[in-house]
Amino acid sequence: MNSSLSSCLSEKKVTLIVSLPENNLELAQAALSEGADAVKMHVNVNHRASGNEFRTTESYMEVFRQIRSEYTGPLGIVPGGSFEEIKQSELNLLSQAGFNYFSIYAHHMPSWMMKLAGMEKTFAISSDYDIENMGQLKSLDITALEASIVPGEEYGSPLTFKDILAYKYLAEKVDVPLLIPSQRKLVPDDISLLSQAGVKGIMLGAIVTGHTAESIKSSVVEFRNAIDKI
Repeated sequence: MNSSLSSCLSEKKVTLIVSLPENNLELAQAALSEGADAVKMHVNVNHRASGNEFRTTESYMEVFRQIRSEYTGPLGIVPGGSFEEIKQSELNLLSQAGFNYFSIYAHHMPSWMMKLAGMEKTFAISSDYDIENMGQLKSLDITALEASIVPGEEYGSPLTFKDILAYKYLAEKVDVPLLIPSQRKLVPDDISLLSQAGVKGIMLGAIVTGHTAESIKSSVVEFRNAIDKI
């Protein structure tokens, strides 16, 4: 297993990431046992797609350490759901717990996070961003861009060709790998088209995986098989 997200994204045709609906060892094991390349968790967030409220870093340190003790690959964290909730002390704790990349909306990222050592940096853009203004990002030490560009009221609807065109535009515009979260109700048959559009990472969240270990296993198996057929 590649320990860094950047290694996965450069070496694999499409990297399969699972965004867990809870910070839970059983759910992490479910995703990883069926072939997820990376897992992502949350703290300090009221998460719209999963319907969960994630507490402070200190609340989860034991489970974070348990997951890291069983898994050496890319472990991602969303450290907060607003600018005010993100604390340098918590990022230090998260790094110590073994997280090796963070994922955060650009408008929630304080400037000090750009200088944070020891964690790869990914950021998300929402439907409010002007995608035409996305450009060269590698020089800013960015590992990947997450295109969370589906409006909230459209969460859970099927993928459209309009989405594909937007992802393709971004993939061609930026000089870092493009990740997309499952804001749409993605299905395995979408994988080949997303790959054609230049998407390098698919992040499955609760809209696709559901909330149980069994539903996560079932979803990951199907998407793993679709990716392996590309």
